[in-house]
Amino acid sequence: MSFKIKDFFNASEEEFSDWKWQYRHRIKTVEELEKLIQLSELEKEDIKRALEVFPMAISPYYASLINPENPECPIRMQAVPSLAELQKSPWDLEDPLYEERDSPSEESCITHRYPDRVLFLISNRCAMYCRHCTRKRRVGNKEYDYSEKVILEGIEYIREHPEIRDVLLSGGDALLVSDERLDWLIGELFDIPHVEIVRIGTRAPVTLPQRITPELCKILEKYPSLWLNTHFNHPKEITPEAKKAMDMLAHAGIPLGNQSVLLRGINDCPMIIKKLCHELLKVRTRPYYLYQCDLSIGLEHFRTSVARGIEIMEMLRGHTSGLAVPTFVIDAPGGEEKSLSSPITGSHVRTLESSSEITKG
Repeated sequence: MSFKIKDFFNASEEEFSDWKWQYRHRIKTVEELEKLIQLSELEKEDIKRALEVFPMAISPYYASLINPENPECPIRMQAVPSLAELQKSPWDLEDPLYEERDSPSEESCITHRYPDRVLFLISNRCAMYCRHCTRKRRVGNKEYDYSEKVILEGIEYIREHPEIRDVLLSGGDALLVSDERLDWLIGELFDIPHVEIVRIGTRAPVTLPQRITPELCKILEKYPSLWLNTHFNHPKEITPEAKKAMDMLAHAGIPLGNQSVLLRGINDCPMIIKKLCHELLKVRTRPYYLYQCDLSIGLEHFRTSVARGIEIMEMLRGHTSGLAVPTFVIDAPGGEEKSLSSPITGSHVRTLESSSEITKG
């Protein structure tokens, strides 16, 4: 598919390797998409209806990974809209994690739920709009970075709260800002005496590995206690390009973790998850979390039962090294976290808030 994608855009190898070119040429319309993958007339109409509510954007690189003839391709299912996204279940929520409730104000880019750490949203941009995104209500609907005023207010909030020692930069995608802006922001955070750790949440190594450049790595390696978590969901995403990106980050001394989402029909199989975790370790990336798919609107078709997640954990523990076993996590409605591991193997179960809704997916 990569040759077909390059021919479609009449792109040179140099252009295809440029992350800014990739971002500018994201596939956003059915007309573009149907020239790259097989779509029936019904599928095209269904996608158009879905696009009236949730936008589509697929980087040319990620599109090149799609099997154009297979509607059940795990890459395609994460990238291409479907009519199922318009089916709202009774337990779907606009903001299932209550991120806005835990913000200092409606305009704030800060979510302060846990005493010693905050979520700091710094971008509304993504290389691809994942169909399972928990922030579908806001990401991609308006393509703009948070204003300088809002970002400065976020920094000031952290400065005024000495209990905050851990800052998670996310969005959108935290790496979909310029090198200069990212360098300035991380520097400002580490200049705050009580900030000990800065974490970056990004899917760029998966959907836009060209974003990981030598220049970016030089910026990141300057800072102490900087961590990066990415989001591989399937072994097919760990391509030579993705491996190169992760290798560059590892060489820059950045500790790497991965947070997968359990998705029906994509990775809800113990063998797929085990293969994914093994491939992650080969690129020096720790399988960190396996998330139950959130209760966001339009994600019902992706959600598995909680029992399926526990079953997968049971199939991992004792059948591969502990280093390859992530923690199974459920973010319960109301913004409280429910973290589960396999009870059969004696692992702990930690519940901060119980919810009957969480078992309905």
